[in-house]
Amino acid sequence: MPQYLMSVHMVDGQPPPDDATTQKMYADVGAYNDRLQAEGAWVFAGGLHPADVATVVRTEGGEVVTTDGPFAESKEHIGGFWVITAADLDAALALAADASKACQGPVEVRPFQEEPSA
Repeated sequence: MPQYLMSVHMVDGQPPPDDATTQKMYADVGAYNDRLQAEGAWVFAGGLHPADVATVVRTEGGEVVTTDGPFAESKEHIGGFWVITAADLDAALALAADASKACQGPVEVRPFQEEPSA
């Protein structure tokens, strides 16, 4: 069955939700995760620290260079993600709609590339 990445986007400078909203989001995402596991769609998921604590590692001229901060100069960054299995894109989009409700944010859906035949 195909796998999909469902990524949650966070916007820099957006005020954090109040404690009650945060607790509801955690509860809703926990229930959503339980549902994915029960339905056999769950592969892996996780929340991320803010992008300003990221480290970018690249090779330039044979040397490894690390820099602080996110790779992309953007106001939006990935805040968390799910890796799921779904029968097709429509099924993945339906799961993403429920994910967006649970985490109260936009969720991008992208299929994984298929492994080349040997």
